[in-house]
This record gives sequence, structure tokens and C-alpha cells, in this order.
Amino acid sequence: MLYNEDGSVKGVATGDMGIGKDGEPSDHFQRGMELHAKYTVFAEGARGHLGKQLIAKFKLDEGKDPQSYAIGIKELWEIPADKAKPGLVVHTAGWPMDSDTYGGGFLYHLEGNKVTLGFVTGLDYKNPWLSPFEEMQRWKTHPAIKAHLEGGKRLSYGARAITAGGLLSLPKTVFPGGALVGCDAGFLNAARIKGSHAAIKSGMICAEAAFEAVTAGRSGDELAAYPAGFLQSWLHTELHQSRNFKQWFKKGSTIGALMTGIEQWFLPKIGVSTPPWTIRRTHADHLYLRPAAECQKIEYPKPDGSLTFDRLSSVFVSNTNHEENQPAHLTLKDVSVPVNINLAKFGGPEGRYCPAGVYEFVNKDGADQLVINAQNCVHCKTCDIKDPTQNIVWVTPEGGGGPNYAAM
Repeated sequence: MLYNEDGSVKGVATGDMGIGKDGEPSDHFQRGMELHAKYTVFAEGARGHLGKQLIAKFKLDEGKDPQSYAIGIKELWEIPADKAKPGLVVHTAGWPMDSDTYGGGFLYHLEGNKVTLGFVTGLDYKNPWLSPFEEMQRWKTHPAIKAHLEGGKRLSYGARAITAGGLLSLPKTVFPGGALVGCDAGFLNAARIKGSHAAIKSGMICAEAAFEAVTAGRSGDELAAYPAGFLQSWLHTELHQSRNFKQWFKKGSTIGALMTGIEQWFLPKIGVSTPPWTIRRTHADHLYLRPAAECQKIEYPKPDGSLTFDRLSSVFVSNTNHEENQPAHLTLKDVSVPVNINLAKFGGPEGRYCPAGVYEFVNKDGADQLVINAQNCVHCKTCDIKDPTQNIVWVTPEGGGGPNYAAM
């Protein structure tokens, strides 16, 4: 982030290239560039690296519910032609989760005998033994999902955090010199598992506000017309109508399903466009994790290599690549915390909530230690969100590094 002397956003600096693991410039060093603007619009997706800093600096989330996140784990398959049904949409809720854990899946038939499918796990889960990756693999074994995939071949894999808090967790979207749009702010509608339309609309409203400001000769102030325009838009109407969705599911899958049916189907049917009640949320996702000793261990079946897979083979088909000789982009505020707190109290949840095998605890010379395999990272941001002590900080790696999702 770059700031002016008055504290307003000046722009951004791109990362330096060619920094070695020792933090010193290598033979391939290239200095980054400063990009200055009258207004800077941030569209980094969920848990944006810079957006997170802006929210903290300008206290944009003051008076708002804590943001709620989920992790979506996704695969792309090619299936036999006789199974293909382009346009078919399948949504699931619950299984294989227990009734207290938020989760659900999606499966879409595409053209060209392709199927894209994925499973979403709420990152406010309590049991540290839970693995979102393993839950997704187990979900595929359900007869209703397995039937679409038998005889097919997995082509690609990916994972990404999702902002699921909705309207009640939406921060103030403007600050001096800039704005947040899309999932950097949290416009996704979790009830519909849909965010692209919201990202586009928020970008359009912001663009109109910025155009008006620049043509009037303004710069560096707040684009007040952007949040005002959002309040008058169909997007606000949509998010207001589904504002309680995630909060109801915190009360269990039965209550969640019942109240979502009432709010999303029954009330509109009798002419009530939006629920007359609001359910609030008070805790961030990382605060829900309970000590490992208080929770039941979850034994996951071994992958069969045809329908279910392990993490490393999954990372391989995500086409993830990072320059080996660079500082790790997964940083720790305190290197003692993973062993002394996370492993001792929570059973080392890093090794389970990460869908790419980045974190593993090993015993070396009689002492436990955390190994970070940063080259495996698929940039999902789950560790930055779910780490119980908020000790892990995800920062941007060298430009061009990370997963290369083809047709995902």
C-alpha cells in the first residue's frame, strides 16, 4: 500500500522480482513499480492481502458483524458422453457434515462432456480434526454424486476462500483515495453460492462514482456515490433479503434449512419481500475452534485414485508453480506458536484445513516442528482465516506464482 502524507491512499507498489530466500536481491532482481492514482479500486477476491490492511487501517468493519468465510474445493472432470447433460445443475446441503457444521456442494454439467463440481465448508467449524479437503473427497462417494463421475477422469483441481457473511458483514466500502469491490468487500450471496454477478455490479457502481469524481476534478477523497448507489441497487435488495442465511445455519442444519425455506420461498410467496427479523453474528471464524481433546477424531478413508484423491496429486493438477528461490509467502508472527499452541492445544489443524499440503508437523531430533511447503500453496487464504491464534499471515508471492487454473 502507498499513502499520501494526509493518510489517503496514493496507490500501490508491485512486488520486487528476484528476491532470494535470504531476502537479498538475486542475479534476476527487478525492482517493482509504484502505481499512483486519483482513486485506487481493490478487487483482490476473498481475504484480499491489501484489502485486509485497508479494513484494519480505516476501521471499515467498525459496527459490522465479523466477516464469515468458507472454503470451496473444486474439481473439473471429463465424463463419458452418455452421462453428459449440459445445463444440469445439482446443489446439495449437509452430508457428509454433521448437523452442527455448515457445508454443501454443487455440480454443473458443462458443454464438451465436462462436469465441474465442488464442496463448500464453513470456516466457523468447531472440530479441529475436520479436513475440508477430505470432506470434499468423501462427498463424491455419495451415490447421487458418484453417478455423474463414474467412468470419468479428473482434469483439474483448485481451492479458494469465499466471503459468506453477506450484507451484515459488509464493511464500509470507501475510504480516502479508494474503494473495495467484489469479494474484497464481501458482496457474495452465500444463499445462492453466487458472487460473480455481485462483483460485476459492485464494480459498475464504483466505476460510475469514480468517473463522476474524476470528471469533476476530484481525487483522493471518498467516493460517497458508490455506497449510496449500492443502497439503491438490486444488489442491495438481493443481499438484504438473504442477510440471515449463514446465521441460521449456525443454529444447526435443520433450523438452517427450515428458516432458509421460510425466508427464501414462503415469505416471498405470501408477498413479504424481506424477512422482518435480523439475526446477528458476534464471533470471527477462528474463534470457534475447540481444543482437540474435547472433540472426536475423524477417520477419513484412504483415496482410491479414481474417484477420490490425495492432496499432492490434487496440487499437481492445479498447475501450481512458485519460484523456488524466494522468501516464503506464508509468514508467522511468532515461530513458537504452531508447536506450543496449535499442536499442543488444537492437534495441529494447519495440516488439515490446508487443502494443498502446505503445512505439516514433523519430529526432528525428538522435537516437533512445523514445516511450511510454500511451493504447494494454491492461494486459497484458508490459513490466514482459520489459524486459531491468527499467527499465519498470507502475503503475495513473486508475481506469476501460484495455481494456473485451466477451464476452471
